[in-house]
Amino acid sequence: MANSAPNPVIEARDVNLVFQTADGPVQALKDVNLTVNKGDFVSFIGPSGCGKTTLLRSIAALEHVTGGTLTVNGMTPDEARMKRAYGYVFQAAGLYPWRTIAGNISLPLEIMGFSKAEVAERTERVLELVELSGFGRKFPWQLSGGMQQRASIARALAFDADILLMDEPFGALDEIVRDRLNEELLKLWARTGKTIAFVTHSIPEAVYLSTKIVVMSPRPGRITDVIDSPLPRERPLDIRDTPEFIAIAHRVREGLRAGHVDV
Repeated sequence: MANSAPNPVIEARDVNLVFQTADGPVQALKDVNLTVNKGDFVSFIGPSGCGKTTLLRSIAALEHVTGGTLTVNGMTPDEARMKRAYGYVFQAAGLYPWRTIAGNISLPLEIMGFSKAEVAERTERVLELVELSGFGRKFPWQLSGGMQQRASIARALAFDADILLMDEPFGALDEIVRDRLNEELLKLWARTGKTIAFVTHSIPEAVYLSTKIVVMSPRPGRITDVIDSPLPRERPLDIRDTPEFIAIAHRVREGLRAGHVDV
């Protein structure tokens, strides 16, 4: 998984984003500079209102920056969207209740015009990738919340984009399920080599998953620290008890605290 040389996939240079509201302009992002390289697992962490989801949505062309430059694979986010450069996993699984799990996963492929044979092959492959083989004919209501989120991840992986954008996908799950899905996500990342950008409110989750942790502060959304993790890429859950893990978590916590006072 190690990269011989940095290969920038997402680049933000002096990015600003101002929303125009009835009460006047609101600056959601201010002077954001960041490089995400191919194969990185980057977590964005910060309090509500810090702009982490706005930044992720801007990468996905769901929002548009109002200053600076933002590129994905050297293209504008809109161009990258047209090239299907990324899959997006939302906070809620967002599965259609009237379609089976396989039917939900295959929907984007059907819209994109893949043949029936390729739709079936890709759907089966990603079901296996997220450990849901045998559940394709089930309906969402027959699966647990954690399994539904895995199906949502499978849907985002189905057209095999190199970048996976994840907006707090495990935030609503209990801690036990969340731990298991964190482990599974790391295994999936190791198997696929994808570049992952991941939004979270959880310090342990950010430290456990990431090769790079981006700490953000509110009013307006800024990056206050970027931490390159020294942890090995293979990470059992009990790595969270090690001095190295605790030291990184402490730095994240300090960065969050500093962001609240240094406005």
